[in-house]
Amino acid sequence: MNAVTTRLSVVLALACMIGSSVLPVTASAQDPDQREFNFPVDDEFSPDAFNEGAAAAGAAAGIVAMFMMALYFAVIILLIAALWKVFSKAGKPGWAAIVPIYNCIVLLEICGRPIWWIILLLIPCVNIVILLLINIDLAKSFGKDVGFGIGLWLLGIIFLPILGFGKSQYVGPAAPQ
Repeated sequence: MNAVTTRLSVVLALACMIGSSVLPVTASAQDPDQREFNFPVDDEFSPDAFNEGAAAAGAAAGIVAMFMMALYFAVIILLIAALWKVFSKAGKPGWAAIVPIYNCIVLLEICGRPIWWIILLLIPCVNIVILLLINIDLAKSFGKDVGFGIGLWLLGIIFLPILGFGKSQYVGPAAPQ
């Protein structure tokens, strides 16, 4: 035998020894059907146990889904209330916050941007830049800096309630006329 074959046989022998010591089975070499397992093994599949487990998993998933839905609606209500307050501070009707396209038009009026920018909000990729500019202008309209505007753009869920419920006052349109 050469050196490679010798090494291979040693590795295989070690693998067999390690593998047999890891298995949780004590079996005799003569009769493999007479094995004794070190953990409980059911001989039959129990559909009732499977159904009970599936029902419990389904109930847990339903509870988690209901919690997530309630959290989602709470965030939506918070953002609507914050936008309502922002509109009220700027002298615009608060109910405009819940009208889908009109709230963008009112937001453009508050910032001092032209109404035709609503069309730019419908163009993919362009709308990202336009929203950044609108949020920076909104922050400046309430006496905040560019950093706050970027915060409105990236983390509106946090910065919009700060703007709406905070002490900031509307100072007028920030966009150049």
